[in-house]
Parts: sequence; structure tokens; C-alpha cells
Amino acid sequence: MDLSEIKPKFPQRPWIVLADTYEVEAWIANYNRDLQSAAIDPRAGGYGICFYLSEGDAIFLHTTGEGDILLDVTPEADWVAPLLSAATGHAPPPGQIWALPAEVLTQLIFGLNSLIGSTRLILNHDFHIRKYR
Repeated sequence: MDLSEIKPKFPQRPWIVLADTYEVEAWIANYNRDLQSAAIDPRAGGYGICFYLSEGDAIFLHTTGEGDILLDVTPEADWVAPLLSAATGHAPPPGQIWALPAEVLTQLIFGLNSLIGSTRLILNHDFHIRKYR
């Protein structure tokens, strides 16, 4: 995916490496609050965050209404799959969409922490949500 094709509605923010799980949980709470205020129709799909990786490309994260996690790991970022498996305890899926339970969110963010260069809220990413409901 050519990241230059993404039309930003929200500014890209530099990532500040989080020191511990307390900071990760505080970041999650702030992200959730920002996303809730940005979401025009919370029932619509496609709301989430894009993690731009320092080494290139991106991972898109969405949480479902039930709190489960959908990750869209772009093909160019599939090099991060072993880390995602180690952080979450789940094997890589056959495609690029990872469906993960809510309880691994803190471990997921903490595992990706040192690889993230910046983030951006997104409101219209196709997470293939219908496929996982």
C-alpha cells in the first residue's frame, strides 16, 4: 500500500515510547477518548488508528463494539508478524487481518511500542469488519 494515498483528516503524531504498562493503559484511554470525540457515527465501521512503523509501512488497529481487536497488517509490514505473535500469544492468520481478543490490547501496544514512529486517527479504513462479525 502506498501510504501517500491516505488522505489524512487528522494530523500524524510522533510516537513517544511508553515506559511501562501503566503508560500504555494511559495511552489507550487517551486514544479511546480522542477516537470517541472524532467518531461521527460510532456504529459505522472503519474507525481506528494507524501505526506508522519506524522501519516502514503501517498497521491499522480497530476495536469492535465488543472490544475485540482487528489489525490490518499491510503486506509491506508483515515482517512484524513474529513480534505480534510473541506479544499476543496468537499465531499469524492466513491473511493480513488479525482478529484478537480484547485482553491482549495492552500487550500488543507494549510489544509494538519501540517500532512505532507515529500514529494517526482514521475514520474510514476498510478493516473487512463484516467478515468478522
